[in-house]
Amino acid sequence: MSKKEVSTDQLLTNIIRGIEDVKGQNIEILDLREIENTVCDYFVICDGTSNTQVNAIVNSVQKVTSKALKEKPWHVEGSDNAEWILIDYVHVVVHVFQKHIREFYDIEGLWGDAKSVKIETTH
Repeated sequence: MSKKEVSTDQLLTNIIRGIEDVKGQNIEILDLREIENTVCDYFVICDGTSNTQVNAIVNSVQKVTSKALKEKPWHVEGSDNAEWILIDYVHVVVHVFQKHIREFYDIEGLWGDAKSVKIETTH
């Protein structure tokens, strides 16, 4: 493969930057590497205040990671109603929720065994 391998740390850094650029809230990283049979290494979870902001967060994440790392997601799901959009970068899966949907599904609770890091935002 001739394409330069992008590190997971670089990807996480740029995903967080994309979320922060459009004021995504309650950013949390779940480290799934020590849990058996997981679909990826990390979840990045955040929320927006409306479907417009959820879409803006998703667009910003894709723009930042594409520009900085030449990375495009393998798959994006949920854009139709923008209550919960999933961006799959294979090793990192980003979940962008509207706040009430995030509370309902409680991914952090479902993956309670994962190491969790909350990202402090400046807004």
